[in-house]
This record gives sequence, structure tokens and C-alpha cells, in this order.
Amino acid sequence: MGTDGDGSRRSRWAGVVSLSVGRLWKRATRTRSGRIAAMTAAVALTIALLLIVTGMALALADGGVTNEDDADVTVAPEGSGTISTVDGVEGPRLGETNERTETIREDDGVDHASPVLVERVRLESAGDDGEPRTILVVGVVPDDENRTVAGLSTGGLEPGDPHYADGAYDGPREREIVLSSSAAERLEATSGDDLAVSGLESAGGDEVPTPTVQVTAVEDGPEESEAPVALVHLSELQDVSGAADGELADHVLVWGDEEAATAAASEEYPDAAIETDDATDPSALFDDGLAFATSLLALIVGLTICTSFVATTAGMTVDEDRRTLAVLESIGFPTSSRLAVVGLSTIVTTVCGALLGAALGIAGIELLDAVVTSDTIAQAHPLFVPYAVAVGLVSGAVAVPYPMAIAARTSVLEEVGR
Repeated sequence: MGTDGDGSRRSRWAGVVSLSVGRLWKRATRTRSGRIAAMTAAVALTIALLLIVTGMALALADGGVTNEDDADVTVAPEGSGTISTVDGVEGPRLGETNERTETIREDDGVDHASPVLVERVRLESAGDDGEPRTILVVGVVPDDENRTVAGLSTGGLEPGDPHYADGAYDGPREREIVLSSSAAERLEATSGDDLAVSGLESAGGDEVPTPTVQVTAVEDGPEESEAPVALVHLSELQDVSGAADGELADHVLVWGDEEAATAAASEEYPDAAIETDDATDPSALFDDGLAFATSLLALIVGLTICTSFVATTAGMTVDEDRRTLAVLESIGFPTSSRLAVVGLSTIVTTVCGALLGAALGIAGIELLDAVVTSDTIAQAHPLFVPYAVAVGLVSGAVAVPYPMAIAARTSVLEEVGR
């Protein structure tokens, strides 16, 4: 008896769901009523605008600017915070970077890999009595391709890193430096000038003669930062800063096929944070007060508009459809089943609008970034789709009691009398 009762109940609810979907489809495709289309369009447009505003807030929280490097994968120590900036020089560092990065370069699908070390270095014009100026010096291993690191091109440096000498740090020094425009202005230096590095010790702790480097290029620095930045060969910076002991670096950049680069980096640094060039972290919204407030306000407004429109339109649709509900009552559909038909029709319509809104919102974000080519002002994320559906479900759930209340007051005798 229990099994038959459960089967009958499942069959009845399956019939209710089938009836709800079929009735909704018929009203949307075979009648002249525009209420279904209007409800779907209103939900879609509201959620599309919600996602666009949320994408702008996410871009604001995530930096909202172009990356300072063009690598496909970045490897950073866990807990190091933002990994794309050249300002975070005091955080945890990766070890054995030169050796491990050579292994990463050998993997198929990897075009190049380089450790990146950032140090504050005091430089002054060689032979002058001027005050030394502190700038951020970034050590990299350049190759034959022009790559972007810390907002500067590596094309001004000779390929390779000969001073490393398989870990001995006794190879020839290139003594080259690429300055950002702000660093060149701070040092009053131009291409071809010699700069002296002051106040440094070797990796062994011994005083070293004041080394000099030659400016090989002056380039525009990172758009989002006025900090004076320079590029040099990695091992030379490691040697004079003491980072050669342990082959330390702040992070590792990998170029090539994203999947292959990620696999190679994960194998060498299984406990590090692996970031791809297009990775966007939605949790960044909670770390930025303005971005969080913007996204929260957009959510509240979106829910309010969706709920109000769905409740009003669904209520008008049910009022228009009282005769059909009376027919269902006359053929034996209990009140719960009739209310389920109304509720399911409303929820399905809202979810369809939410899915359409998700597509429109993501397309709108892509279009916005394509139009505003100078900067990334909005970012999409795969979680936007379930987010849109969740907003649609909440709106439908809050709105559905109103049309269900109208349906519950429908009477067969009243409709027959009409």
C-alpha cells in the first residue's frame, strides 16, 4: 500500500509539473498574450544590468587595470596577497627558483619561465656627487622574445642570465638596466648613462666594490603606478641583495600553453598559489569596501525590481487565466495542485528570464571591455550564471505568493456564471 501510495503521489506531481510546463509553453507560443514575454524580458534585463554592475565592482576590487606582466601563469607563495604588483616586496618568497624554473622551461607547451625578484635598490649617476635615489629593481631572466614584466619590456636586456653559472654566481655580468620613465626622471638618467649601485653586500655578506650598470632603455612604466621601476638580470640582483642564498624570488612567471604551464608550475611548486592570466577571484569583492557596497546595492535593487515585476505580471496573468483554473478544479484538481501549477509556471518563467539575463549580462561585459579598450572596467566570471539563476529563484520565490493567492480565490461557480 505504501509503495502504491508513493508511486501515485509521484505520478500526480509529475503530471502537475508536465501540465505547468506545457501550459506555460502554450501561452508563450500559441496565444497573443504578451505577459509571459514581458515577464521574461523584464527579468532578463534586470539581471543583465545586475551582472554588468557586479562585473564592474569585481574589476574595481581586482585592480580594474591591465596586468603588469603578460605571463600566462604566475606562481606565488601562499599568503603573499596580490601577486601582480611590484610593490609587495616584504612578503614570503619562493626558494630554489632558478633551478626549478629551468625544469619548468623544459616542459612541452612552456615557451619561457622566469623567477621575478623585487628589491629596493639605491642608485645614483656614476661619477656624480648627487644623492642616491631608491627605486624598485626587478630581476628577471629574459629570452629572445619581448615580454612584459612589471610593466616594462624585457627587450632591452640581453637574453639569458650568464652570471647564475649553474648556481655558482660567478659568471659574467651583463650590467644592464631598463628604467621606467618615472625612474629615469627620478635618477635624471637617459639611455646610455651609467648608474652606480650603492650600499650592497654580496650573497656571502662581504663588501663588494660599487657595481655599475648601464641604462639600455627607458620605457613608460605601469599605468596604474607612479613607482619608479627598473629591470635587470635576475642573478645579478640576487647576488648583490643576498637572495642568491636559497635562490629566492617573489614569484615565478610562466609563458606558454596555459594548461601545460599550470601543470608544470604545480609539479615544481605544489604548495604555491597558481594564478592564470585571466583568473578573477570573486572573493575579492569582500575585501574592497566600495566594490562590495556597489555589488550589494545592485543586488538589492535587482531583487526588488525582479520581485515587483514578477509578482505584478504573474498576478495579472493568473487573473486573466481564472477560467482555466476553474476547469482544473471542475475535473478534480485539488487546490494544492492548482497552486502548484501557478507557482511552477511563475518560477520557470523567472528562471528562463534569469538564464537569458546571464547571457545578456556576460555579453554586455565583453562588449563594454571591447568598446573601452584602454582599460578593463568590468570582468565576467563563470559563477555569474549560477548567481543569476539564484537571484531569479529568490525573486520568483518571494513574488509567487501573490499570484497563488489570486489563484486560491478562484471559484468554479463564479467563473461559470461569468
